[in-house]
This record gives sequence, structure tokens and C-alpha cells, in this order.
Amino acid sequence: MACVAKEIEWRIKVEEDDTLKRRVVGCMWAATAGVALKLWKFVKKAWELGVNDPRKFIHCLKVGVALSLVSLFYYWKPLYDGVGGNAMWAVMTVVVVFEYTAGATICKTVNRMCGTSLAAFLGIGVHWVASRAGEQYEPIIIGISLFLLASAATFSRFIPTIKARFDYGAMIFILTFCLVSISGYRVDELLNMAQYRMFTIIIGSILCIIVSVIIRPIWAGFELFVIVTGNLDKMANSLQCCVAQYFDGSEASDEESDKVSEKELLGYKCVLSSKATEEAMANLARWEPGHGRFNFRHPWRQYIKIGASMRSCASCLDALIGCINSDNKASDEMKKNMRIISMKVGANSASVIRELATTMRNMTKSSKLDILVTEMNSAAQELRSLLSSYPNLVNAKRSAQTETAPSDIPQAAKVEIPLMQIIQVVTVASLLIEIVARVEGIVETVEELSDLANFQPEMCVKSKQHSPDSKISPDQQIDEETDRTLQMV
Repeated sequence: MACVAKEIEWRIKVEEDDTLKRRVVGCMWAATAGVALKLWKFVKKAWELGVNDPRKFIHCLKVGVALSLVSLFYYWKPLYDGVGGNAMWAVMTVVVVFEYTAGATICKTVNRMCGTSLAAFLGIGVHWVASRAGEQYEPIIIGISLFLLASAATFSRFIPTIKARFDYGAMIFILTFCLVSISGYRVDELLNMAQYRMFTIIIGSILCIIVSVIIRPIWAGFELFVIVTGNLDKMANSLQCCVAQYFDGSEASDEESDKVSEKELLGYKCVLSSKATEEAMANLARWEPGHGRFNFRHPWRQYIKIGASMRSCASCLDALIGCINSDNKASDEMKKNMRIISMKVGANSASVIRELATTMRNMTKSSKLDILVTEMNSAAQELRSLLSSYPNLVNAKRSAQTETAPSDIPQAAKVEIPLMQIIQVVTVASLLIEIVARVEGIVETVEELSDLANFQPEMCVKSKQHSPDSKISPDQQIDEETDRTLQMV
């Protein structure tokens, strides 16, 4: 009996151990499968990101090319000896300054070279003066100069002009001056060390500029150009879609068209949130050389003014959509009185905005912009005249309701009903008139851009394109590139 009990106990223990092992193995397989699934989803999203915008893949390859070239200064002994064993500074420079756009790369490289050179010269000068003062006063002079120059450079970063264009250079100046002045207190050959470091940093910076500009460059100016023109089209679609949905009252027939309509309606929000991107791109575009149809001194700052006028119009459009979505709904009869002229104002305003986008995209002075603006203003004047005649209509409705209403209803209720019916549609019409005025502000800024950038008349450009000896021009190539970029966006 004892042997049988021990055998049964042993079997139970073995079965319990097998069950525990199976549970552990199952948990490990489940955890491995979960990690693999998450990794697969991450790789899939990364691949889709690169497929949607192949320029990101190109940028990664450009960084790899730049690092491979600059690493020759580290692996090839003659080059390594030629830079005094400081080749790693060239590699670090490539890693730090290589950016997505050519303008950002040029901005950081120029800032790094200027900040490093200026700080090195000042650091060597301070070290020379301190060494002549004797060992007792040398650390005092270096400490005071470090305090003064670092404080002044840090304060300069708060100045808007310097912060916009030279913020990175000021930071590099502080870093380099600290390294040179502090290390010079213990290093004997300070001049040779600073010389080799400056040389390697300049090599890495120049290599970054060459690779960024030559191999499929991504221009910050062109990105700004695409953003502004695309936002004009989005705002025109939002305005026309908003007015049409309100006065037509028609609903989408299927789910797909409903999603498209909702996307067009909310396109103006891109205009409201694009201020920081436009300002950053405009600052970087000023560093870029001439490319395509954009000269070196192209008025990039004017695009910021255009964006500001667009946001002013988009904010009014946002108020219009908020009024339309409010709980206080107008009656169909009131909408019917305003429908034709309001839709005309919305369509004409959208046509003007689209024509402005076409003008900027083709870089030509439009021959029909003045006509479209005149039609928009005349439609707005008709809507303004209709609004001025609305009090008579309201009084007529009040008198009619007073005569037909039962005597037990209070007089205040008889008066309140038509006012609540009319308040929304009158607000919508007033906002449409205000949008017309703000669209005129966009027209003025675009016309100012056409004067600053010397846009050619549209007829002259067409005659050149249709000449028998004409080939594919850089303008047409940029138009094709713009279309591809808009499709990716």
C-alpha cells in the first residue's frame, strides 16, 4: 500500500510539473506573438509612411551617403592624419546639422561654421591675454570673460531677429567658447587643436550642403509654396461647401460622399493651424539658393502676410460654420428668401480664392481676377441690399401673425417667433459679407506678391508655351512636381 501511495503521489507531481511547463510555454508563445504582431504593425505603418511620401526615404539615403563620405576621414589614415586625429568632429557635424530640407541644412551649417569660428577666435584671444597676465590672474580673466560672453550670447537668443535666423549659431558659440577657453587652461597646443577642429567642422558642413543640394533636394521654399496654394484651395472648397449645405439642405446620398463633403467642409482648419509651419519655412527658404522659378531674393516673407490674411478669412469662416451648426435654426422660408444671392456670394468668393491659388501656382498675373472680384463685390452688394430690406419683411410678418393669432396668446410671444426664425439666416448673410471683405485682403497680398516677384502677364506666358520652338520649361517641370506633392499631401 505504501508503494502504491508513493507511485500515485509521484504521478500527481509529474502531472502538475507538466501542466506548469505548458502554461509557461503558452505564456511565452503568446508574449512572443504579441511582440511580433506589434512589430509587424509598426513596420507596416513605417512602410506606408515612406510610400505616401518617398522623399522621406530619399532623405534617409542622403544622410547615409553623407555619413559614409565623411567617415573616410576617420578610416583612411592619410586623411585622418591630415586633420590631426579630429575626424570625429566632422562625423558629429553631419549628424547634427543634416536636416530634411535644404534650407534647414544650410541654415544650421552656416550657423555652426560662423559660431564655431567666432568663438574659437575669441577663445584663443582670451587665452593669449590671460596667459600674459600670469598664472595668478589667468583663471580670473578666463572666468570673467566666460561669464560676460556666455551671458551676452544667451541674451541675444531672446532678440526676435537673432532667434529666427541665428539661434543655433548663438548656442554653438557658447558651447565652443566654453570648450576652447576652459580646455586652453590645461592644453598646451590650443591653437593647433582649435585649428583642426574648425577645419573638420567646416569639412562636415560643406559636405552636408553639397549632398543636400545636389541629391534630390527638398526645398523649404517649395514646401511653403505648396502649403499656401493648397490652403487656398482648401478654404475655397470649405466656403462653397458650407454655403451649399446650409441653403440647399440636401444630405449626402451615401456614406462615401458624406465623408468627402465633411473633409472639404473642415479643410479650412488647416489654414488656422499653419502659422508656425509657414513662418518656419519662410525663415529657412531665405537661406536657399535660387531654384526653379524662385530666385535667391524671392519675397518669401510675403507668403507669411498671405497666410495671415487667409487665417483672418478662415476665422470668419469658422464663425460662419459655428452659426450654421447652432441650435437656433432658421425656417425654410427664411432660407429660401436668402438662398440664391447667398449661394452666389459663396460661389463667387470661392472662385476668387481659387483664381488666387492658380495665380500663385502659375506665377502669372491673372487676366480674369479683376472680373471675378467685381462679380463678388456686386453679389455682396445685392446681399447687403436684401438685408437692409429685411426689417420691412419682419414687420409685415409680425402684423400678419398678430391679426391671425388667438387673443389669449401674449403679445410678446407673437413678436418673438419671427425674430428667432430670422436671426440665424441674417447672421449667416452678415458673415458672408464680412468674408467678402476679407477675401479682398487676400487679393491685395497676392497682388503685392506678384509685384515683388515680377509675375508675368498670363498672355505672355501662354504665347511662350505655344511657340513652335518651345520645349519643356522649368516652369512646367515645377508644375508637375507641385501636382505630385499635392497628391502626397
